[in-house]
Amino acid sequence: MSKIILGIHGLGNKPPKKILERWWKDSLKEGLRAIGHPRRFFKFKLIYWADYLYPQPLDPAVKSKKNPRYITNPYLPARSGQIKRTHTLRKKILDYVERQLAKIMLNEDLSINYAAATDLIIRRYFKDLVTYYSKQCLDRKQATCQAKDVIRAELALMLRKYKRKDILLIAHSMGSIVAYDVLTHSVPDVTIHTLVTMGSPLGLPPIMIKILSEQHTKPKKPITVRTPENIVKAWHNFSDLRDKVATPYNLSGEYKPNSQQIHAVDANVTNNYEYRGDPNPHNVYGYLRTPEMAEVISGFLNAGKPKPLIWLRDKINNVLNRKK
Repeated sequence: MSKIILGIHGLGNKPPKKILERWWKDSLKEGLRAIGHPRRFFKFKLIYWADYLYPQPLDPAVKSKKNPRYITNPYLPARSGQIKRTHTLRKKILDYVERQLAKIMLNEDLSINYAAATDLIIRRYFKDLVTYYSKQCLDRKQATCQAKDVIRAELALMLRKYKRKDILLIAHSMGSIVAYDVLTHSVPDVTIHTLVTMGSPLGLPPIMIKILSEQHTKPKKPITVRTPENIVKAWHNFSDLRDKVATPYNLSGEYKPNSQQIHAVDANVTNNYEYRGDPNPHNVYGYLRTPEMAEVISGFLNAGKPKPLIWLRDKINNVLNRKK
């Protein structure tokens, strides 16, 4: 069966789709080169929904930071010599913070403390979530009205289009919420070979409560949600421990296995994205080029192929890369 990699972006305004799709693919190629398994050609498509919330995309030609269309974090290749950090102490701190978040954001009956959750999380990191979960009408394509339905429809359409292929779905940030919702509600019949979430807020208590509410399930302590049934091979969850959006960095404890015993396999990675000396551990390009992501991509693309063919392809691509 032929293979395709699909990506869905996260919150905030974005460059035009063609540019963003190219930058995602360049990041994936960069990671594959770094682990010695370069690939010049593979099928990748980006699910783009920023235009529903932002009429004008970000513009690479805009140089003024005061202009709302200025790109604050464009794609740039990684600098050489970046050192991988250790996070033992940070893990302990984040485990404590995660416990406190549940106390602050949830009432005793596990209903959401909207005031606290909104002040602490949604307004600060997830402005687009306010629209996603609201009744605001987005009728640009007149397919449906409610924001979350319009956004979900973009991903559902693409998944149905490629349902006869092996699908690896990569979801960044808020895109992981959209991906979970779509796999659970919109296309439960479409098989997903592998799901990869990066910088995901799926472990935040208000998000989990929202998910359970849509499933008409009353939450119980400890709060847990089930892995979508249509993920059949693997779910990888990558987070940099400095990434505030992914403060609950382990999803394996919050998302129970599906009937095929597939569940989130968590990995703490180093997001090495920097722009003009400023690191951004939530940046999508840094996540896409991590060695851990590259190993997943390489394993997916090479699955079922004989080892001599993989070795020969790597040799040829490495030679071609040196000649560039």
